[in-house]
Amino acid sequence: QVQLIQSGGGLVQTGGSTTLSCRASGLIFVNSEMGWFRQAPGKEREFVAAISMNGGRADYADFVKGRFIISKDLFKNTLVLRMSSLEPEDTAVYTCAAEARRPGTVPHSSDQYRYWGQGTQVTVSS
Repeated sequence: QVQLIQSGGGLVQTGGSTTLSCRASGLIFVNSEMGWFRQAPGKEREFVAAISMNGGRADYADFVKGRFIISKDLFKNTLVLRMSSLEPEDTAVYTCAAEARRPGTVPHSSDQYRYWGQGTQVTVSS
């Protein structure tokens, strides 16, 4: 049984930083593409970042603008998203995703991932 357990996030001030983690079990972590998505109130879920199986390729949404870093800790089977220079517009529920339906791709579309975390709220105060 695949599980993605998220931690981190919470309330952050504008310009601040926070880190989200997504610990995976039940899958071969090194063989799994992974990503982060977010959904703000009243908006659709949107792509944030994604990373290839071995972590050699990382893709980001345009709005990230170099503020976020996605990485895989292969020893801890954990996906990490380090977020800095946060803005109120970054307020959303952030959810990790794992295992592309088409192995070897790095999907930006949420329907291309098989497994999902429970979601973590990040609130950026102005």
